[in-house]
Amino acid sequence: MMNDFITDKKAELIYKGKSYSLPIVIGSEGEVGVDIRSLRAETGLITFDSGYMNTGSCGSEITFLDGEKGILNYRGYSIESLAENCSFAEVAFLLVHGSLPTREELTVFSNLLGGFALIHEDMIHFFDSFPVNAPPMSILSSMVNVLCNYYPEMTENPLENIDMMAARLISKVRTIAAFSYKRSKGLPLIYPRHDYSYCANFLNMMFDSPVNPYEVDEEVVSALNKLLILHADHEQNCSTSAVRLVGSARVNLYASVSAGISALWGPLHGGANQAVIEMLESIHVSGENYKKYIERAKDPKDPFRLVGFGHRVYKSHDPRARIIKKACDQVLGALGISQDPLLDIAREIEEVALRDDYFIERNLYPNVDFYSGIIYRALGIPSNMFTVMFALGRLPGWIAHWKEMWEDPNWRIGRPRQIYTGPVSRPFVKMEDRSCKSSFCPVEETKPGVHCPVCKQDVRK
Repeated sequence: MMNDFITDKKAELIYKGKSYSLPIVIGSEGEVGVDIRSLRAETGLITFDSGYMNTGSCGSEITFLDGEKGILNYRGYSIESLAENCSFAEVAFLLVHGSLPTREELTVFSNLLGGFALIHEDMIHFFDSFPVNAPPMSILSSMVNVLCNYYPEMTENPLENIDMMAARLISKVRTIAAFSYKRSKGLPLIYPRHDYSYCANFLNMMFDSPVNPYEVDEEVVSALNKLLILHADHEQNCSTSAVRLVGSARVNLYASVSAGISALWGPLHGGANQAVIEMLESIHVSGENYKKYIERAKDPKDPFRLVGFGHRVYKSHDPRARIIKKACDQVLGALGISQDPLLDIAREIEEVALRDDYFIERNLYPNVDFYSGIIYRALGIPSNMFTVMFALGRLPGWIAHWKEMWEDPNWRIGRPRQIYTGPVSRPFVKMEDRSCKSSFCPVEETKPGVHCPVCKQDVRK
């Protein structure tokens, strides 16, 4: 953890003629930071960092990300090797427990996932309480929060029960997601099967029907595995930070993950793959003149932006994008989709953007969202479920960070500071002396007895 990386090197801060020494922290991959935990106590100062873009909130052993070099590693393993060789269950185990499972450990973990796949029958009735058009992320967040009421024993000694708690949550979220989709379509629920893998089970619960049995395709299962693996963790992003911040108050795992789901729901975070499809659809409806949209994206006066290009962290290629592009071609081939108007537009936009100096100079390369939405669409998953799919993949990462935070001996409840910019001390004004701020107040009236409908005062005064 953090104390393991504190070095003898110091950074000097000079304030009001006095010098202060701040320890230098160096991570295992060479990241360098300034330890400011004693800053306020020693100097009375705080740092100002809107959006926390330059602030390390914790030390973590889970994920390493180098945006300049386009590197993403889980627990020291490259994302490329994991996506090529592992199942999602293996990567989930890796993130939560810190090492790849042995065959025996994977068997035990997979059995737990299978055994916990059902949700309490009473919870099924909750789906009927949501409006038909309720956003799936709203349903998912609510239902996950409710889980702590059905499994309170999991909150008493969370670290002692982490194996069961992690497997229970990873398994049940998949079932909740599939059930919410079925309910929104007015279709009968399909219960999980003990003989299917994690991803095959999800696809079967989503698309199987008593009148139209679903046939599991291994190419499709493989693509879904890759998608979930690529989304499994991404360092201290908005939703992961939300899980850690809520969990720092010693909130149970279910409520903490529910907060992460709510954060992921934001269109600037987890909604990007849905936005890609919506953008491609609008281009298609407008006559497929994609070149016009590229020119609009390059116009600084036009607010339009090409969704799915560039990344807040990656300043080169998104390493996940290369993997998912290949998976996209494979799954479309497996499904026999030789022509897809949205895919054609996406490929044309990508080809132009990768050769255009405007995009190259700004490192605006296709990111993981650019292709993941196309795959989900090809699988038959509606666009309002795309962010739910993101949550399914990100869940092991959230659990791993929550667990790591609970185990950290340097844990502190999250409590950011601020720089106050409001009014200074003001004298109290009695009610009869306060001016009305309502636009309904007829302040221009001069007739006696005219009263404001809001403040009820005679406005002649």
